[in-house]
Amino acid sequence: MDQIASLLKRYPSQRKVALKLLEYGIRVSDGVAYCGDIEQTDAGIARACEVDRRVVRTTLEHISATPELERIFSKLRPMLSMIEMAKEINCSAIVIIPTDARIPGIIADVTTVLYNSGITLRQATVKDGGERETSTLQIVVDGQLQDNVIMLLKSCRGVDSVLIK
Repeated sequence: MDQIASLLKRYPSQRKVALKLLEYGIRVSDGVAYCGDIEQTDAGIARACEVDRRVVRTTLEHISATPELERIFSKLRPMLSMIEMAKEINCSAIVIIPTDARIPGIIADVTTVLYNSGITLRQATVKDGGERETSTLQIVVDGQLQDNVIMLLKSCRGVDSVLIK
């Protein structure tokens, strides 16, 4: 992520567009943006980024013309997140906020607590917008969490707080 920031540091509007493309897994190929195989319009991306569509066009062309950026953005794929729909499918959504996302073993400790509590994990993703300081672990599990499990999660190494959505 630092590589992307450094390649776009002189272009804050393009950096904003590039980060939005990363956030949603929007792939760039030959100056065209795709969500999976669905082509995205410059105007639609511009609205989402609150920039002029010409900034989007310039960003997509810049990404395609810069080998370091093209190697990254040509491989992006969108991914389903179950976090917002967890309640609708009788699951619980947990957001783990780390004290420092660089501490190794946070995921291992959290999943060990869930395993030892007999809780089935449905999905685990790390939301990382490029800044490790704001990274979070988002987990969806079957059923409702008991208070004792929440307390055990809070006591895991590197966990600052636990949010139940």
